[in-house]
Amino acid sequence: MARFWSSSRAHFVYRLLVIYIPDADSLGDKMIEVVASMARGPVFLAGELMECLITFRNPMSHFSTSASSEMLAWASAQIHCQFHTSESRVSLPSRSNKQDVQADSDTVLIPSRGERGQCVLDTPPKILFCDLCLDPGESKTYSYSEVVPVDGPPSFRGQAVKYVYKLTIGCQRVNSPIKLLRVPFRVLVLQGMPEPSFTHDEEVSPSNPFLEEEEASRRDARPLERALDMLMVSTSRRCPHMFNITNVRGKVAKFCIFKTMYRLGEDIIGTFNFSEGDIPCLQYSVSLQSEEEIQQEYQRRPGQPLSVTGHGRHLESCLHTASSHFSLPVPLNVTPGFSTDIVSLRWRLHFEFVTAREPAEPPVVLQNESKATVWAGTEHVEVDTFSWDLPIKILPTNPALASYESQFTGTNSINI
Repeated sequence: MARFWSSSRAHFVYRLLVIYIPDADSLGDKMIEVVASMARGPVFLAGELMECLITFRNPMSHFSTSASSEMLAWASAQIHCQFHTSESRVSLPSRSNKQDVQADSDTVLIPSRGERGQCVLDTPPKILFCDLCLDPGESKTYSYSEVVPVDGPPSFRGQAVKYVYKLTIGCQRVNSPIKLLRVPFRVLVLQGMPEPSFTHDEEVSPSNPFLEEEEASRRDARPLERALDMLMVSTSRRCPHMFNITNVRGKVAKFCIFKTMYRLGEDIIGTFNFSEGDIPCLQYSVSLQSEEEIQQEYQRRPGQPLSVTGHGRHLESCLHTASSHFSLPVPLNVTPGFSTDIVSLRWRLHFEFVTAREPAEPPVVLQNESKATVWAGTEHVEVDTFSWDLPIKILPTNPALASYESQFTGTNSINI
């Protein structure tokens, strides 16, 4: 409110001054939306080409009174693997206190900034653009591609050790701190996978300029195809493995399993023949278990026990049963067996048997019996229990199949 003095008359004249102050919503609209989406899903095999589409959009409308062009100085993307451990189980060498002075600056791109643990693997950053100007309502999409390193560990969330992969997109406005957009994804490692290579004939054969793009895409798919072929060959071989199950009192059963190497998502099938046993088996259970073992030099305590995790269990009563079978699916979201300098992961089938100490007489049913008969089991039976572990191998599967059970979506966004 402003007051003015008028000399011709002895009175005051009041005039209203209106000052426009934009609300918080109007100020918040001045931003750039960044969306990253992995085209084929969030699961990749080591050595495979990963592709991600990154879109930068100015969400302001042309009709907005505060609409203006938005500027970004630059943007880049790279892959990194973060490693962290349980301090109560893993003892790592003390890290040097010397740090890069630039690491404390928010204008230097460090993909693992703010993350727990250590960065054990990262790829060179790739520049997406420099000096990007987006008009109101305008968007631009860039494609990032990188081969997932074959010398890194697989994605793993154990009780003592974790390996987490992320694609980090860094972008910066002029005279502003760097903003990071992280897209977590899963990596499956097939240890012993051959390096991508081409035969001598392919190297010297003339290239067709009209089919150059098609040939390049075919070349990128070859490492994945070779790895999947290796998986199919390794897990398709069937050869019956027979085991005699015995305890101190005698033979309990004969167990048969047709292979000991499985892909993620496969069913583990085994059969029991109790007719050849001398000791009656009352009950058995089969569990699919993983063993996480810290290498001896990194154990917090000498003789530290293994970390055992169950991933499925089959339980069945089998008294007076001649034969039985079980089927245990291998979950798609578990980590295949692997080994690094710090931790190793192995798989096994864990069997538990409950047997009677004395022979149990089977019920007798007369052939000419006209009435229904009811047989009641013995109320008290002296039993023995024992267990047995059968090592097996769990291998990766097609990444597209594993994506259906992934905890990641392969998409993330941020406003800067």
